[in-house]
Amino acid sequence: MVDSRDRSVLRALVGEVVARLGNLTHKELTPAFEQLGMPSVPPDAGSKRERIELSLRQVPDAELPQVTRSALEQTLVPVSPSIRYRLEDLLWAEDAPPEISKKARRELARALILSELTQHHDRFLRLLERFWIAEDSGLSFDDLEGLLLNGTRPVTLRGLIEQHVFRNWDWSTEDLFEKLGVFEAGDARFARFLEGLVSADVLLDEGLQEATVSTINVHLRADGVELRRTGNDGGYPLFTVVSTRLHGNRRPKNIIFASLSKPDIRFRSSVDNDIEIVGGRPDNTLVYDREIPTEGLRWRDLHVWWQDARNFSSAIDARKDLYQRLLKSLPKNSDGQNNLFIAYHEVLAPSVEVPALLPEVWLHWDHKTVEERGPEALLRSRMDFLLLLPHGLRIVLEVDGMQHYTRDHGRTPDTAKYAEMVAADRDLKLRGYEVFRFGHDELRQLDSARALLREFLPDMFRRFKVSI
Repeated sequence: MVDSRDRSVLRALVGEVVARLGNLTHKELTPAFEQLGMPSVPPDAGSKRERIELSLRQVPDAELPQVTRSALEQTLVPVSPSIRYRLEDLLWAEDAPPEISKKARRELARALILSELTQHHDRFLRLLERFWIAEDSGLSFDDLEGLLLNGTRPVTLRGLIEQHVFRNWDWSTEDLFEKLGVFEAGDARFARFLEGLVSADVLLDEGLQEATVSTINVHLRADGVELRRTGNDGGYPLFTVVSTRLHGNRRPKNIIFASLSKPDIRFRSSVDNDIEIVGGRPDNTLVYDREIPTEGLRWRDLHVWWQDARNFSSAIDARKDLYQRLLKSLPKNSDGQNNLFIAYHEVLAPSVEVPALLPEVWLHWDHKTVEERGPEALLRSRMDFLLLLPHGLRIVLEVDGMQHYTRDHGRTPDTAKYAEMVAADRDLKLRGYEVFRFGHDELRQLDSARALLREFLPDMFRRFKVSI
């Protein structure tokens, strides 16, 4: 997949950070490049500055976000808060965060009681420093608001907050947000700030967490956004900003997958969404009918379900049996699908906390054929693979062989097939799914599939805030 995004601003800003590697020796530069994920440049390539510039130029645009993250995490050279904030904003903007209007921000600020948010001063200040207090520098004369300077010591933003929020109590939440620049900030930074504001790192009372979330959501929902409980943090609820306009944020009710043939489905009770697979062997089609956790569907959840359903006494035996059953459902004529499934487990093994990779998932089911249904036929019946991630995210992985864009066993291009495929992709995306396509050739060999997924999976999970 070609990434055509312009990352020139990001590259220039990263260049300012890595330029400080010039303080290292020539010998120290080589492991520093490796730590940052930058190409190695030998000492005889020029001066330290020339080596650093040459190495950065060799970083492809597609790999620049990962180098940026490494630069923010490294301890080789200091990164000022202001540079860190700018780099974060550029990275976070690539994830297309939901838009939150200035009106919603200001109205929720007016509704929040500052004294409730600041019960633990140090915790609240750490949150502000994480997102807003970029530099401990003096403010303009107008911002001093009549405060006298003590000698040559400047009045800082942190000092003003301590004065007006923690001692005088004469700032409202709206006043504070105004000074911090909250109303003008990027959507991703604001969303992360809200998540931190209602977290157990700031509010040490679950009732207060829930009440604050409710107050905020009154104003966010007008923008099609809400804070939703998506997990736990040491027993406290964990909240994430999600879009309420995506179909993908609805909880799945039944997952029909790993079928060895087209299932024959009937409703035992349409009111209760109670479905039944009839005909054929019972194990020909799997139906996961348990509630999907807020953390997404993990291998552990799938293993427990399988162990219970098949009465295994050993969890290890259940995992092995489930793996073989899922592998059996993959088409025998698609090395790419088989290799993707195998490589996924090998790359992420041995953890059972990783998202479950569900093969051959039925998206639509119709008892009539496409020919019988005509123009109203649903475009895609099955997905090659489905991942159900935290925050209601649904990721589809598709492996494209020649049958996706040719006919006559690959001898003739078929534009109609291709048009049908991209139309089905559009439909999925409108329903809230993220679709990633792989060419069959890049997965034809297991070794190449492993190499591809070692690079792709960490980047994908990082984008969707999944810890692996």
